[in-house]
Amino acid sequence: MDRKNDGLRLMDGAGYKKIIIACDSYKGCLSSREVNEAIASGVKEWNADAASPEIITLEMSDGGEGMLDAFLSAMKGERVRIHAHDALMRWIEAEYGIVDDTAIIEIAQTAGLALIEPEQRNPMKATSWGVGEMIMNAYRRGVRRFIVGLGGSATSDCGIGMLKAMGDDWKKIRQECSFVLASDVTNPLCGENGAAHVFAPQKGADAKMVQMLDDRARKFAEVSAIHFGYDRSEAPGAGAAGGLGYAFLQYFNAEARPGAELLLEKIEVDVLIQDADLVITGEGHSDRQTLMGKLPQRILEHVTNQKIWLVSGGVSDRKAMLDAGFDRVVQVTPEEMPLDEAMKPEVARNNIIKAIREQFAL
Repeated sequence: MDRKNDGLRLMDGAGYKKIIIACDSYKGCLSSREVNEAIASGVKEWNADAASPEIITLEMSDGGEGMLDAFLSAMKGERVRIHAHDALMRWIEAEYGIVDDTAIIEIAQTAGLALIEPEQRNPMKATSWGVGEMIMNAYRRGVRRFIVGLGGSATSDCGIGMLKAMGDDWKKIRQECSFVLASDVTNPLCGENGAAHVFAPQKGADAKMVQMLDDRARKFAEVSAIHFGYDRSEAPGAGAAGGLGYAFLQYFNAEARPGAELLLEKIEVDVLIQDADLVITGEGHSDRQTLMGKLPQRILEHVTNQKIWLVSGGVSDRKAMLDAGFDRVVQVTPEEMPLDEAMKPEVARNNIIKAIREQFAL
């Protein structure tokens, strides 16, 4: 369907009766919830003297940081706090969720890059041990179904740390448990498009370390393939989270799903938006990669008769976004504003509110 010429876009301005706001986080600046709330504030300020539309905010995540909050917000589960280890084996407090019979594991809670000081980041040393601790804690509580968000990791250990933390119990977990991986990463484990070459430099690896990590991953995959009689190192997503994706695929027969789409399915987004007039989505920065399966594009695929706006901190290719089907593409950061100023949470919030007021006034 040509969304722009379907003859169904007649409502504008004060005519909006139901607005859905579902934005990803502005990473390093505002959480998904904070972005949604800022947009809602902009709508309410613009419409202060009129009958306010119904506004529904949906906390979003693609499987990275914020995934736990997004899933618990959508599915109304229990938050469990435990003592575990970060990627440098330092004791921390970490959280996971339980919804009915399913555990929601955000690996960034323990193996997250954001937990490690920049000068301490070293994927040769970083371990996914804490991820194993979270899974074991849930397993001992009787949980046998897991949704695992693979994003924001400091590690490149192929999940070896996680497996070691489980000890011999990994064999029982393999037999008794099911895993769904929430991740938009489709990279294989090894090679020039693998975990080490693509992602390790962001985690503190130099060129020599990248090659060593790739060699280590290849060796681990070879040994594992001999043990199991099959090899998942080339499977899409094996390279996610420093090879954690591979460990789940190879050792636990996990199913990999796009993180954003998995969450949209859980919240039954098609039902939520069917009687909406306007859907607003967005992210920290939108460019052509947005249209390659990132959250705004996933939401766009679910929109049929509604107007849809893309509201992002920065926008690199407005025409591509409009051509894809977004009715409006809004950059909230003024062109003349320095990035370090725009990244301040209160500045970003004010920019969002101002931009939304201006858009509704058009």
